[in-house]
This record gives sequence, structure tokens and C-alpha cells, in this order.
Amino acid sequence: MMPSDTSPIQPLSGLRVLDLTNVLAGPFCCHQLAHMGAEVIKVEAAGRGDLARQLGADPSLNAAQMGVSFLAQNAGKKSVTVNLKHPEGRAALLKLVQSADILVENFRPGVMDRLGVGYQVLKQAKSTLIYCAISGFGQDGPWRHRPAYDQIIQGVSGVMSITGDTDSAPLRAGFPIADTVGGLTAAFAIAAACNARPRGTFIDVSMLESVLATMGWVVSNYLIAGVTPAAHGNENVTSAPSGAFQAQDGLINIAANKEEQWVLLTDHLGLSALRTRADFATREDRKQNRLALKAELERVLVTRPASDWADALNDIGVPAGAVLSVPDVLHQPQIAARGFLHHFPDVPGVGRDIQVATTGIKLDGHAPTVTTPPPRLGADNEAIWAELGLDPAKLKEEGAI
Repeated sequence: MMPSDTSPIQPLSGLRVLDLTNVLAGPFCCHQLAHMGAEVIKVEAAGRGDLARQLGADPSLNAAQMGVSFLAQNAGKKSVTVNLKHPEGRAALLKLVQSADILVENFRPGVMDRLGVGYQVLKQAKSTLIYCAISGFGQDGPWRHRPAYDQIIQGVSGVMSITGDTDSAPLRAGFPIADTVGGLTAAFAIAAACNARPRGTFIDVSMLESVLATMGWVVSNYLIAGVTPAAHGNENVTSAPSGAFQAQDGLINIAANKEEQWVLLTDHLGLSALRTRADFATREDRKQNRLALKAELERVLVTRPASDWADALNDIGVPAGAVLSVPDVLHQPQIAARGFLHHFPDVPGVGRDIQVATTGIKLDGHAPTVTTPPPRLGADNEAIWAELGLDPAKLKEEGAI
């Protein structure tokens, strides 16, 4: 769809979100809400802030509390600091909650209660508050108190057991998939809760269950068909030829999943004779003999670069794509044309321009985006605490913020 002439839609405009989260799952959730128009205020621990401020591949930014891991999912947010172990700090948070619509936290279950600012307390301050708690295993059950990091969830969820091939599995996925899926699940639940009347609910997001929910085919193959999931590497076991194949300069993914695609592929490669062989006659035959079929196709595929084959095969209706590196895909014209990356010049605390990813969504032709870069720790203390009728200087002197 082509961009319209109207202003970008911001469906969550007018909502105030308090982001009490750290590192990735929670910040990523609130990152989505910010792009959808919500005002997101990071409520960070006084003196240290979000741990992600100290994480990332650039040590100088970590030392400046503007680590790359923080920059990745905090654009468009404001930042205030608070000491929740100080009575005036807790009182300040309660005041802030009264002005808010949504609160997101990803502490271990029970931590907010021990600090005296759990859901039962906060809903007394704001009865319509949407409170979202993201944790590794959920707010109840025998694992509720276990600490959870992304790789822990990848392991216990079964993701690692089916990632890689028979030689390499179990293998960790190459990015924090559990944190990211948990954050998206929370953002979806919050957006849905905003539509309820009257508002006000407690949302319990389990990263483990969020990941399992996205593994529907794998889980159902076991629960319904009795097939134990296994690691199949780059092969798509539901069809053949479907998977990664060796081209002249690297791998190309080809998904000739339909009969007509199988015909188009073999004709284009000059291998129509393969269709007369009994071991490749049907879809099931090709699945059973997929490695022999792969070898036949690769004899031709290795004669040209992967990108050339991808262009040619897509042109005739056979889904294909070269296996790219992250830098390669970020420099593709497709990414630039969609407005997926957002540029912030001379970011305070960073001292240089940065680019960050947005959402992968377009609304009426517009890619949702935010207008302000990731904030320095406590950058909005003065404005926000004063807006609530509090004295920021006094709160700081008392150690409450």
C-alpha cells in the first residue's frame, strides 16, 4: 500500500505507560507501545537505571550508561528515577501511577509486593490501571521464583532441542527469541486490555508459555500426531525440495512446496527428467529421498550466485532467497523503502548519530515511529515530578529519586 497524505495513525495516543522494566522483554514490550503513540515513561532505579544501559558491544557507551542494548529498544521514551526502598520514593511512584493508564514490570514474582508497590496497592491508587507483569515462568506454579534469562527459557522450552541438526543440536537461537516473544506477547495483551470497558486488569505473561505458544506446529505434532520433535537443520521436513541449498557463493533457501512449483523449478534448472524418476514422483517420495534430490539440484545451483538464482526463481513463481548476513539485509533497498530504520542525529549521552529498528508495521501506509532518541538516565525528572506537584530537588536531596 502506498503512503497516504494523512498524518500517521497513533492508536495508543493519549495513554501513559510506566515502564519499570529492565534489559529486554519488558523494554521491548514498551518499545512497541511507544511506537503506537503511547507516552512511555521509564521509571528507573535511582543511580543505576536499566541494566541494559551497561550492556552492548561498545564499552564507552556502557560506561556512559547509554549501552547499545539500551539504545536498541528505548527510543521515544522518557526517563525518571526513583528509589522504591525510600518511603518518599514509593509515594512518588503512587502519585505517578495516578496519572498513568498502564504499568509494566518484569521483576521476579513477589518483588513489587515486597517493595510495597504491588498490584493490590497500585490499583487502590488507580482502579483502572492495566498492570502487566512479565516473568520467566508466570506468577504461579512450582517454577514461579526461578530466575530466568533468555537462554534459560530457550533451553527449558525445547527450542534448543530442535535448533541445529543432528550434529549441532541442542543449539541456542542466534538472538534472544524468548525475551522478544515475551515482550511482543505482553504488548499484544496490553493493547487488547485497553479495549476493555471498564479498564483495569492484571496481566500475567510467562516467557516460557509465550514461546511454547509460538511453537504451535511443533507442539501439535507431538500432542496430536505423537511425533517427537527433532532437530532438522536447514531442511523443511514438511516438503521437498524445501530448505537451504548450496549455490556458487553461499546458501539459497528454496521452497518448492507446491506441485506446480516443483515443476517450475525443475524446468528452470533443466532437470525436468527428475520428475520421471520413481524416487521423486510424489511429494512423499521427495520427502523420503530429500538428500538425493538435494544433491541433484545442487549440481546446477552451484553454477551461479545465490542472489542470481533468487531473482530468477522468484520471477517464475518459485519462492527463494539468498541466505544473507545481518549487515547484508540491513543494506537492502527493501529495508530502506519500507522506512524500517530510524535515524537520530547527535544523540545526547551518545555523542553521535544512531540508527535503530522500528516495528515492521505500517498503518495506512505509514511506518509508526517515535520522534525522540533513547533518554539519558533521569532526563525527565524535573519535568515529570514537577508536573505531579512534587519538588524534584527535594526528592533528590532526600534520596527518593
